[in-house]
Amino acid sequence: MNNRVKGDIAAKRPYNSARRAEQAAETRRVVLSAAHDLFTTQGYAGTTVSAIATRAGVAADTVYATVGRKPILLRELVETAISGSTHAVPAEQRGYVREIQAASTARDKLAIYASAIAHIQQRLGPVFLVVRDAAGTDPECAALWSGIAERRAANMRNLAADLRATGEIREDLTDQQVADVIWSMNAAEYWDLLVRQRGWQSDDFAHWLADAWTRLLLRES
Repeated sequence: MNNRVKGDIAAKRPYNSARRAEQAAETRRVVLSAAHDLFTTQGYAGTTVSAIATRAGVAADTVYATVGRKPILLRELVETAISGSTHAVPAEQRGYVREIQAASTARDKLAIYASAIAHIQQRLGPVFLVVRDAAGTDPECAALWSGIAERRAANMRNLAADLRATGEIREDLTDQQVADVIWSMNAAEYWDLLVRQRGWQSDDFAHWLADAWTRLLLRES
């Protein structure tokens, strides 16, 4: 093989590698989209990997190779719904978390978080309810459900400490109580009751959360 041919092959490799990465990312997106559609309409138990593959237009082996088994598919749907991107993003790196940390008053922090929750739950709520229902019969889904609940609780303890630092939180409430109140009201079940079942608009839900948290948690000015 002469040097010119070798050079041509080397020049093509970065392009081909990037193209393959793009194709893999697109396949993953299509598979997750198909899984989302079926999990949220047919339920976890009523959805098979074969059905997901058919909906995505790929082979079942491709589903396993691209994402994984059903519990992993569901976990990835949760993580991408929380982050709003194609991959999991740690809480401290999310845009709204940085906005909360930068806000100077507890009222502003709560308003930012309420708006973020109303937006996130439009993506996360339906998927999270699938996890809750599947947790009753599938051990891996039960572990996912409890693990995310504990992670949410830990994040709310951090938020409670951030709110306390403003000096505006009621003195008769502990940080754990503040965290638990927010944790309970930012849950998918609460969003489902008011938005999906009672027909509240997302903005109305956000305003309600901010107002309720302000009234419940802040000292009277």
